[in-house]
Amino acid sequence: MRMIENEEKRVTGKEKLPGSLATLRVVRLAEMGAFLDAETGRSSDDILLHKDQQTAPVAIGDEVRVFLYRDPKRRLTASMRLPKMKEGQIARLKVINVSKDGAFLDVGTERGVFLPYAGMRGRPQIGETVWAKLYTDKSGRLAVTMEVEDEMRRAAKSATGVPVGSFVTGQIYNYTDQGAFLFSEERYIVFIDRKEMIDRPRVGETVTARVTFVRDDGRLNASLREVKEKAMVTDGEAILSLLREHHGRMPYSDASSPEIIWERFRISKAAFKRAMGGLLKQGLIEERDGWTYLKETTPE
Repeated sequence: MRMIENEEKRVTGKEKLPGSLATLRVVRLAEMGAFLDAETGRSSDDILLHKDQQTAPVAIGDEVRVFLYRDPKRRLTASMRLPKMKEGQIARLKVINVSKDGAFLDVGTERGVFLPYAGMRGRPQIGETVWAKLYTDKSGRLAVTMEVEDEMRRAAKSATGVPVGSFVTGQIYNYTDQGAFLFSEERYIVFIDRKEMIDRPRVGETVTARVTFVRDDGRLNASLREVKEKAMVTDGEAILSLLREHHGRMPYSDASSPEIIWERFRISKAAFKRAMGGLLKQGLIEERDGWTYLKETTPE
């Protein structure tokens, strides 16, 4: 679990809730474990700290820091396995379950901590790993959120001096209408314009991007596409493949709009024109009346 620490926030409260942390006194011992005072005045409310959930021996009178959760019979239960991160920290966390209300992420406790839909970026699936922050919600329960933009800004390093053309690897942590944001292994914030993607990576996915610009604010712009020379070959092959699939013709040419080019080929108009120019120079295609034809194919 990779963590980045911000200022810790402590939340206390009398009510004992599943999904919360509490410091409770051991009031009695039994064969199955220890019972903790729920502070209700009723011994029937005492909370079991099973021996399997003890990370160290406990004795009557000990004050024990525990994570509270419900067992399969819906009884409030305690565990000494605490979160491996502090409140206010962000970390890469694994998704261990999803439900109609959200998801549950592994923070090192006996049960996963809840990620509500409102705090999601995308729709994480079981087994994926995402950046998230641990916090206490209004009810006093621990929760996590993928809204980590402010924490990323505070934790980021300036990318001054990073060479254009070099590569950075990191995880996608947010999307906007313009593109995706990546947090690199060097702790750089990297922006990838949507036109610089071939496919749309999932939030949390690890990708390697090529640096295209170093910004004055210390962030990077990057691309998931190949350099122009290689991309021209790759894009040209995609155009030829489409032509062959459609009997040697297609209703796209240099005259097509950037929007249509992007929708059909997922490349910019400039990249399309470079690829078309290469194919024209090789004598493989020709353009007529807004259509493109393989050279060996003539229009009806």
